[in-house]
Formats: sequence, structure tokens, C-alpha cells
Amino acid sequence: MSDRYALHALFGGTFDPIHYGHLKPAEALAQLTGLEKVTLLPNNVPPHRPQPEATSEQRVAMVKLAISDNPLFDLDLREMQRDTPSYTIDTLAALRRERGDRQPLAFIIGQDSLLTLHKWHRWQDLLSLCHLLVCQRPGYRSEMETPELQRWLDRHLTTQPQVLQQSPAGNIFLAETPLIDISATEIRARRHRGESDVDLLPPAVSDYIDREGLYRNL
Repeated sequence: MSDRYALHALFGGTFDPIHYGHLKPAEALAQLTGLEKVTLLPNNVPPHRPQPEATSEQRVAMVKLAISDNPLFDLDLREMQRDTPSYTIDTLAALRRERGDRQPLAFIIGQDSLLTLHKWHRWQDLLSLCHLLVCQRPGYRSEMETPELQRWLDRHLTTQPQVLQQSPAGNIFLAETPLIDISATEIRARRHRGESDVDLLPPAVSDYIDREGLYRNL
């Protein structure tokens, strides 16, 4: 399969900071589905969350450090260049225009995001532009909120990873990725309490946080 038709995935987030809970499930997804590339898309103004503690420049620097020796990952800064909220549908539409109609594209989300997907901006249009790869998250239910939403999920579910490579968009794959119970909130809270976070994120990122004095005691 040529690069043009290889399965590529997009993974958005605040990455405040990036940690193993982002990286390890994405690596497991690559093994499960044959992903050739995972493009990280740091948000500038996340529409559904509190604003980041680290600056945009600091969050980008941490992502670069985290992926510097891993060829699976690359970085796309287009959402950082917006001063308005970063809506996934707009980014996916732009990427689809750039990649063409035949490139298989997937968007990585957690199980928690799947359960609230119906609250996203123009959520019904997402599957016209990409597949959804859903990582398990500890403590979240597996059923959608309403029977109608569950029927929507059931219509688009596939258990066959090869289907993702055979079509450009339209499928949902529930991945048996490692259940890694790590959050950026926990890391920031540890830092605020003066506790170590070296088991939660790459050493280069932890060292950068030390040098920059990020997430200090409140």
C-alpha cells in the first residue's frame, strides 16, 4: 500500500502536559489497526475545557520532546494558529481537503468522548470525514446515552481493523487498548503538591516542566 492510502490518525488534545496516557494507547492502536502515522493536534482554545495552565509554546515544546525519538508520531500546529475555539470538524474538513478523498483518516478519542460526542459541534458530520478510533477509559460505561445514539453507534461499528484501511471514513472501532488511568489533571495536582510525576510522563517532559517551573504549588 502506498503512503497515500496508508491509514493515518489524528489525535487532538490540550496536552497540558502530554503524558503516557496519550502516548501508550496511541502506540497500541497502531499495533491493532496498522496505523502508519499519528498526528498530534494541540488545541489552542479548547471549546469544552478550562484554559491550559501552560502556554501554547510550552505545550508544543513538551509534545516535541515526548515524540522526538518515536517515528510513529508527528505534529500539526494548525489549531495553535487559531484565536477562536478549535472545533474538530473544521480541522478534519481542512485535512480532508489536503489529503484527498481516498486517504483513510481516523480520529482518536477516548471512551469518555464517545459517550458525549453528540454534544460536539456538527458531530453528525464527523464520520463523513474520518473513522473514529475509540480507546477504552477506566470507569466509563459502554452504552450510549439514548437508544437512538446507541443505534447510531451500532450502525457504524466495525470489529475488523482492515476495514479502516479499505475506506476513507465512516467506521467506528472500539479498541482494546491498555487501560492507563493517567490524566493531565492528576499530573498538575501532583506538581501542585510537590510530588513526583516521573512514572506518568516521559522523562524529557518531566525535566522540561522542572526547568520551566510549570504547575507549581498553588
